Amino acid sequence: MAPTSHLAPSTRGQASLHCFLGAILLLANQASLVQAQCSDVHVVFARGSGELPGLGICGEPLVSGITSNLASMSVSSYAVDYLASLDQSSAGPGATDMTNQVISVAAECPNTVFVLGGYSQGASVTDISIGISTLLGSGDAIPDTLAARIKAIVTFGNPLALTGQTIESASSLYGSKSIDFCNVGDPVCAAGANVMAHLMYAMDGSVASAAQKAASLVQGSARNLRA
Repeated sequence: MAPTSHLAPSTRGQASLHCFLGAILLLANQASLVQAQCSDVHVVFARGSGELPGLGICGEPLVSGITSNLASMSVSSYAVDYLASLDQSSAGPGATDMTNQVISVAAECPNTVFVLGGYSQGASVTDISIGISTLLGSGDAIPDTLAARIKAIVTFGNPLALTGQTIESASSLYGSKSIDFCNVGDPVCAAGANVMAHLMYAMDGSVASAAQKAASLVQGSARNLRA
């Protein structure tokens, strides 16, 4: 028969204490790792209809511009995971994904602030996620308790304008944070007939201007927090 090991009570107590302390240190290290991975600013952007998965033709330069304008801050980004279908039917699920991303990051990173945005159908994704009713479906909205951490809302070619509304007019929570671009003749937001007007935001200076304005809103809130 194999010998049985017996620990004295004091030895068993020391072993239990070491295990407890080890668990505490492990949790502390994990928490520190999460904090180290948290950025100052997190940009969540929804691409337009028919674009390949990713940030898209407006989202990529927007994130790059915000990063350049916030040189003293760390910036991360997330491309909303949705179909961006040509039939405009995927805005609701996209909004739910945008909302879930904000909720998740906000919980893990208590000091991170957000810039949200979208292009074309992606703008409708953004509208729905901040609680604005649209003609393109429904999805989960970001809780009002997180509104203070969302510093800017950026949209390009937002179909909401076809209903006679803007984010500024439709949302008391987010209206003052909205940065909206709709080109003259854009069929998606201005009921025009110039398809090229809808495709030019990344090339006509709109995205660069939006990045500067979003960065200013973030910097203004940072100064207020430090005051």
